[in-house]
Amino acid sequence: MLYFIADLHLSPRTPGATAIFTQLLSDIARPENRLYILGDLFESWVGDDDDDADIRRVVAALFAASGKGAGIFLQHGNRDFLLSERFAAESGVTLLPDPYVLSTPEWQFVLSHGDALCTDDAEYQQFRAQKRTPKWQAAFLQKPLSERRAIAHHLRQHSVEAKGSKAPYLMDLNPAATDDFLRQHGYATFIHGHTHRPAKHEHFVDGIHVERWVLADWSEHQGEVLVWDGEKLQRQILTRTVSKTVTNFA
Repeated sequence: MLYFIADLHLSPRTPGATAIFTQLLSDIARPENRLYILGDLFESWVGDDDDDADIRRVVAALFAASGKGAGIFLQHGNRDFLLSERFAAESGVTLLPDPYVLSTPEWQFVLSHGDALCTDDAEYQQFRAQKRTPKWQAAFLQKPLSERRAIAHHLRQHSVEAKGSKAPYLMDLNPAATDDFLRQHGYATFIHGHTHRPAKHEHFVDGIHVERWVLADWSEHQGEVLVWDGEKLQRQILTRTVSKTVTNFA
């Protein structure tokens, strides 16, 4: 089975979401399963040396699931783009490029966090490009851990305030850029997160029908996973006490 999730935004302030995630890891910790985390697993990531106890518990749960044979793969999001090789080694996770083409015997998918296609938001794209440079990241990681945490907190606050003043279309994928993306990746089924607008979109690119699945963000009370069983994709709602399959979600 293949499982796809994104935008959990785990932090010490989200024990409920963390509990749902660690239960998911326990449930799928078998060699036949693969979990793909498409960005923003964490609310922020200030460096692989972060010793916060809640973060360490998540890393330990990832390592335990991978140790039982589950394949766990992760793309960077806009909040946790500093996850690097030390984290990968400690968690047993394989870091993936963005975008990433996933081929199975039955189907082909292209996976992405999704923010690179929000091209109408020029301010965000400028900041995204800046913070992905080795120079910016090296300078940030040289700062003391306490200072990095303070900067991350400030950036989160700024992000919340900025979203409140932006037109909704700025925070969604640009239609033309998305069609170009689908064309460039062979019309594969596109799965992404970032926008927090779960849906299944139907694209027709060059006369070819292509599905685009947008993953849901998680809350303290509920998570969601998109499951591929070899024949179809379906959404599964997760809570701390019960899970149910949703087959008619659009």
